[in-house]
Amino acid sequence: MANFLIIDDSAAERHLLASLLQGLGHTVDVCETTNGALEKIVQGNYSALFLDIVLPDQDGYKFLRALRANQQTAEQYVILCSTKKTKLEVDYGLKRGANAYLTKPVSRETLTEILQQMK
Repeated sequence: MANFLIIDDSAAERHLLASLLQGLGHTVDVCETTNGALEKIVQGNYSALFLDIVLPDQDGYKFLRALRANQQTAEQYVILCSTKKTKLEVDYGLKRGANAYLTKPVSRETLTEILQQMK
């Protein structure tokens, strides 16, 4: 069992991903925006962070840069989770410091595949 944080402004996407993770026996915390998320990550001891790219306060790439620049969170495992799914967009996200990339809509199969890559 692992503990995950989901940062996504879409209530439907947060609910879907949280339900899938909980169905696999994991615990989940959620944030609608990146506001306050860095502090939550420092305190939360998360196995991984699911990070949307298109967010209202700052995009996921900017947040990822801040996360990697912070000594306390630089090693956090980050899975970008987005509707952006071309090879160019996926490669861009991985080059920006993400550990993995999960395209939406998320399915149990694609989620399980991503989680297995963490081991």
